This record gives sequence, structure tokens and C-alpha cells, in this order.
Amino acid sequence: MAYVAPKEFVTKMVDAGEAKIFMSTRDTLIRAFMAGAILALAAAFAITINVQTGQPLLGAVLFPVGFCLLYLMGFDLLTGVFTLSPLALIDRRPGVTLGGVLRNWGLVFTGNFAGALLVALMMAVIVTFGFTQAPDAVGEKIGHIGEGRTLGYAAHGAAGMLTLFIRGVLCNWMVSTGVVAAMMSTTVPGKVIGMWMPIMLFFYMGFEHSVVNMFLFPSGLMLGGNFSIMDYLIWNEIPTVAGNLVGGLTFVGLTLYATHSRTAPARPPAVVRGTDNVVPVAAE
Repeated sequence: MAYVAPKEFVTKMVDAGEAKIFMSTRDTLIRAFMAGAILALAAAFAITINVQTGQPLLGAVLFPVGFCLLYLMGFDLLTGVFTLSPLALIDRRPGVTLGGVLRNWGLVFTGNFAGALLVALMMAVIVTFGFTQAPDAVGEKIGHIGEGRTLGYAAHGAAGMLTLFIRGVLCNWMVSTGVVAAMMSTTVPGKVIGMWMPIMLFFYMGFEHSVVNMFLFPSGLMLGGNFSIMDYLIWNEIPTVAGNLVGGLTFVGLTLYATHSRTAPARPPAVVRGTDNVVPVAAE
């Protein structure tokens, strides 16, 4: 599958972050919009599978199809730019500034939200026959997800907020691992295999993905979910975004960059001194 060594794909990570920062506003918004829309469709697909088959694992196994498609088409998710864009700043690429990184994050957030919101509206129309009847089984499921992942956390207070944040951290640890795994191969099958595994893991484990939630919660509100916009923002989206940022940048971007791009000097070999000679011994 044409494996790329870590030192090489970490350079590709930094290059990708630099390219995203200097991308035009128009292209950044278009690519983010399409990424949000495709990921939202994948989430709707997985929920439909869960409802119709009663097998959550099957939905998780098939959900990564959306992530793979959007990545292969060069679209951008907020979770991915959280990990890649700062690396160009840390690497001191010419012209890269903190303002440029924040601009990239803001544009991708806006585009992702717009794309996910459009699909949320479309799915709400489908599951209610144009809002002429009560939501079908899939629509009811979406509404209940919104309640459980807002009011469910709120019921536990600070412990619920901590749980939500940690789920956001773990989510982007896996999602950004998927982004990087795609860089480990130069073939489409290799990229898909690399992406599929961590994305399947995050979805089945119920971790919190800020862009998936941009679809789930607005659609839940449209379908009569018993929670408010403020519940969604305070008890899901904002802490999830913070967790996604910490998870992707800390456990994927910075760790890979530190050990493969800024590798520390190797330890010198130990020396065993005998009576007649000196014998070098590799350090443990």
C-alpha cells in the first residue's frame, strides 16, 4: 500500500497546515461547506442503519464512508485543521501567523456549520414529509440523541461538563489519527484503510465530534427535541470544540511533530572499560 515513513508524512502534515492557512476565503468556505454536508449525510446514514437494523456496530462500521469521501475530495473539517494548521506556525513557516491560524479555524467552522445545517434541514423535511406529520423512527432517534447529549450532561453538572470535554478530546484524537493515517499511504486503498479504523472507533464509542453535532442538534431542534439552542451551545458544541482542539493538537499533531520532525539527539552509547581495551555498548 506504498507506506510513507513517519518523518515524511509529518512533513506533509506541516505542508498541509501551511496550505490551508494561505488558502483563499472562497475555497476555504466551499471545501468546509462540502465537508460538513457530507459528514452530516454520513451521520444520517449511520443513524438510519442503527434504527432499521438495531445494530449500532453496523452503523459505526459504515459511517467512515463519509469521512473517506470528503478527505479524498480535498474538503476540510474543523477537527482536521485544529491539528494541522498550528503545525505551520510552530514550524515557523514564512508568513504564517496566529491570526492566520485563527482565520482558518473560523472560516472552516462557518463552512462546516452551514453545510451540516443544510443537510439537517433536508433530513428534517424527509423524515416529516415536509413537516406535515410527526417524525418517523429515524427522526425520533435524532431528537432523542439531542436531548441525551445536552440535558443528559447538564444533569451531572460539572462532572457532566468534564465528561463531555473528555469525549471531545478522545474523539479528535481518533479523527485526527484518521487524517494522518491517510498520509501514510500514496494509494487510495491504503488511505481508506488508514482512515476507516479510527473513525469507526470514535463513532461507535459515542465520542463527541463538533461537526457531526452541527448536524445532530439543529436537526433535533427541528424535529421537536426537548432542548434549547442554549442547551446545545453550552452543554455540547462549545465544550466539544474545545475538547476536539485539545485532543487533535495534543495527542496527534504535537506528539508526531515533536518526535519525528524535532527528534531529540540519540543517547551516546555506554562504554565498558576493560583492562586492555574499551568496548562500546549500546545504551539501554
